Amino acid sequence: MQKLVLPSQETLSLSRYPDRKNETLMPFDASDELVLSHFHENESSAQNVLVIEDNFGALSLGLKEITKSIFTDSFVSSKGILENCLSNKISAPKIINDLQNIDKEYDFVVIKLPKNMSYFEDLLITISRVCPIGTKIICAAMIKHLPTSAFTLLEKYIGPVTTSLAKKKARLLFSTIEKVPQELSSPYPIQVQMPGFSEKFSNHSNVFSREKLDQGSRFLLEHIPSRDYKNILDLGCGNGIIGIKAKMKNPDSHIHFADESFMAIKSAKENYQKYFSDEAFFHWTNCFENGEKNFFDLVLCNPPFHQNNTVGDFIAWQMFNDAAKVLKKGGQLRVIGNRHLGYHIKLARLFSKVDMVEGNKKFVIIDAFK
Repeated sequence: MQKLVLPSQETLSLSRYPDRKNETLMPFDASDELVLSHFHENESSAQNVLVIEDNFGALSLGLKEITKSIFTDSFVSSKGILENCLSNKISAPKIINDLQNIDKEYDFVVIKLPKNMSYFEDLLITISRVCPIGTKIICAAMIKHLPTSAFTLLEKYIGPVTTSLAKKKARLLFSTIEKVPQELSSPYPIQVQMPGFSEKFSNHSNVFSREKLDQGSRFLLEHIPSRDYKNILDLGCGNGIIGIKAKMKNPDSHIHFADESFMAIKSAKENYQKYFSDEAFFHWTNCFENGEKNFFDLVLCNPPFHQNNTVGDFIAWQMFNDAAKVLKKGGQLRVIGNRHLGYHIKLARLFSKVDMVEGNKKFVIIDAFK
């Protein structure tokens, strides 16, 4: 739990989600503080604010009197905001997870700049289409994570851009919707042909490796097992390509897809329906927390090694722990990872048997049995 002192001198107690022992990462940064100071000093007339990609609630709780809605693609952020609202005894604003549900009722839009510029572009296109002329846009970022393309996209879809002074290595970008775009449509989801698949994959803007197949998934696709699996989980599914391949090789299996990105789940659902008419199961969640224990026969996993701009193996570690809980006795976890990450050492702490399946210069595929 970290203390955030607001410009009004009120204090918020904020935590990251999920709560981890010996947490060293902060639930807010200097760009959050810069936004709160700006509103306190300059925007006293603001009434209806849409906050986009607020990591753990610093912005939406700090602007609680005027925050009308929150938009986030992230389950982790959604849960973190709700947990922090509860711990600070603040009523949670409406949380939106689908861009199609953003409406026209805002006079300000505050965006915590995402790492993914395709996603940022998709957000700006949506805002420019649904929000009225005169809506003010404020983007917050740490300078080291502020690419020049952010300025270009803001000018293209919103209007001229000005900036704040830098403070604590953070900066704000300001723009205002100037005119209604003529027949502006989003290029997302994009349709991508993947090698070895007949139908194009529908990839929404915040899906990992949305423009081409990443090397890890490409290697794992060559080594999807085929046995009498009743229930298979594609953990951290992205666009669903691993689970879809698993269904092709195991047509009688029930396939489950899990991801913390709402756009990933949406993409996986659209892509599964292009290939199969039976029911699959889609879980928007953090890793696979609270999943049914002793249920799955096979879990397939290509773990991410970053969350937004934060790099680490904490997500992979939770995925391994969750897989150990939801697998049946004798169940199989098949993981791919970079050689240097040493996943086999971590897996040996949780599983009774760990085997190397295949490897190349960059990746290893490992089986772990419960």
